[in-house]
Amino acid sequence: MVPADRGYDHDECRRLVRGLGVRPLIARRGTEHGSGLGAQRRAVERAFAHLHWVRRLRIRSETRDDIHAALLTLGCALICRRRLVSLP
Repeated sequence: MVPADRGYDHDECRRLVRGLGVRPLIARRGTEHGSGLGAQRRAVERAFAHLHWVRRLRIRSETRDDIHAALLTLGCALICRRRLVSLP
């Protein structure tokens, strides 16, 4: 399941996600807010916020994609470690 906001409410986006074998959960344009996507999206937005603590990810100065991907992986590992250490 891929939760997304109204910016991705296009048939092409839905087809691409379904083509990968994933169910799209995309809010429809023109509908009332409160579609229930907020609970799933909060976890994604929180992960982005944690990744922005790593300055080199927030301000991308790396020109090589492999170095940026390595820094992103390292940032995710640090987030996971921080979460695991804080568990009781």
